Amino acid sequence: MTLQSKVSKSFIKQYLKFMSDNHRKVIIIGSGPAGFTAGLYASRANLKPLIFEGLQPGGQLTITTEVENYPGFEQGIMGPELMEVMRKQAHRFGAESVYKIITKVDFSKRPFTVWADDEKYTADAIIVSTGASAQWLGLPSEKEYSGYGVSACATCDGFFFRNQEVYVVGGGDTAMEEAHFLTKFASKLTLIHRREEFRASKVMQERVLNNPKVSVEWNSVVEEVLGVTENNKKKMTGLKLKNVKTGLVKEVKADGLFLAIGHKPNTEIFKGILDMESTGYLKVKPGSTKTNIEGVFAAGDVADHFYRQAITAAGSGCMAAIDAERWLAEHD
Repeated sequence: MTLQSKVSKSFIKQYLKFMSDNHRKVIIIGSGPAGFTAGLYASRANLKPLIFEGLQPGGQLTITTEVENYPGFEQGIMGPELMEVMRKQAHRFGAESVYKIITKVDFSKRPFTVWADDEKYTADAIIVSTGASAQWLGLPSEKEYSGYGVSACATCDGFFFRNQEVYVVGGGDTAMEEAHFLTKFASKLTLIHRREEFRASKVMQERVLNNPKVSVEWNSVVEEVLGVTENNKKKMTGLKLKNVKTGLVKEVKADGLFLAIGHKPNTEIFKGILDMESTGYLKVKPGSTKTNIEGVFAAGDVADHFYRQAITAAGSGCMAAIDAERWLAEHD
């Protein structure tokens, strides 16, 4: 046997091993309710999916304290615990998690290729479930009290603020929607806006501002979230607000702070590859999770700027896995 033949055989052997180790029928980019549910359904279909859990394994629910609106948990469940249960359920049927970040993709041909830094993986189908991140003010104190008074989801957490004083930061329709929802629970609600007028539609403004529970702190920003620790548990107690025109800083009592300054979908690596809205959310074909590229599907908040709930994300994860399974059956 010539040296060239030995090298060729060795290369082929290594390549086949690489393809066996790094190739999957389905790769899921992102975790959370959408990714784990997609992993559960794909693994039960014997597709042996590989889940790249990314920067925040388990998604946004891992920074949520108590989840009371996810069906099946009568007494509620902690966000991280719910994600761990979903992860284990997907793993039970053969899904595998990799705690790496996908940094580059090539969907121009099959098998599709993704890279985690310099490591290359291939797949016959891809499910994108990278989610969307709430935009924060950038204060250390807001992170400290996240889940302990500070929230970016009124629908998720509003119930916990019954008969309490809450503040909402923002001036667009999202802020008005969050404020309107919170007035069902809060005894008093104050909107904080850095300008003298809102960007929200007039209809939304009137609906909120006509509510006797609502007041406004114009030309103001949050300087700091205040709180205490009692019995080893954190609790938000107030805010430091700064008037951007006068420079005056004051402290106010507050039981809750809701950030409504927008969400940013985690779609940067798909720009120029997958069709997306001007805001960055991925476009899917009506009634499905199919993107503009056959064999690539999107599930969860990465394609949903309207509901953004754990249960809707899980539902679309199920849809994506079924869409992928059927597509693979047709094309294999």
